[in-house]
Amino acid sequence: MNTQRSQTPRIVVSLDRQTLSLYGAGGGLIIEFPVSTALNGAGERDGSGCTPRGQHYVRAMIGGNQPACTVFRGRRPTGEIYTPELAASYPGRDWILSRILWLCGTESGINRGGGVDTFRRFIYIHGTPDSEPMGIPKSHGCIRMRNADVVDLFARVSPGISVDIR
Repeated sequence: MNTQRSQTPRIVVSLDRQTLSLYGAGGGLIIEFPVSTALNGAGERDGSGCTPRGQHYVRAMIGGNQPACTVFRGRRPTGEIYTPELAASYPGRDWILSRILWLCGTESGINRGGGVDTFRRFIYIHGTPDSEPMGIPKSHGCIRMRNADVVDLFARVSPGISVDIR
């Protein structure tokens, strides 16, 4: 009799280590990426600018048919491809690039519903300009990744995958 417990693939985001780890169905680590989470730290309140903790899942995946460095506004491609020249035209813009994995909380009152709803806060895993540092908190609440890394992750996962942010 096989006593090894089968697990489903999952993503774990470490706020302390500023990493995103993808684990396979057998529980083994497949790949780990550096990320940048919220400059304001961990927190669930709407308007806090914090990265929400707890159990989530990827509710929607956006941009799979777009080129890397595609610029998104309101989850729609703008027709632009990010360049430093484009960035100079829009200083201070929070760039959402390449791919979007839109997160939804699963814990009522913690990261789902009321004033703590991850989905309604528009919390994503997404690409950011490669000039932005990874490994240090700097986002407005989302989980930022290098463009090549988010394209790679996007190709490896499916909607519904579990995301544990801790």
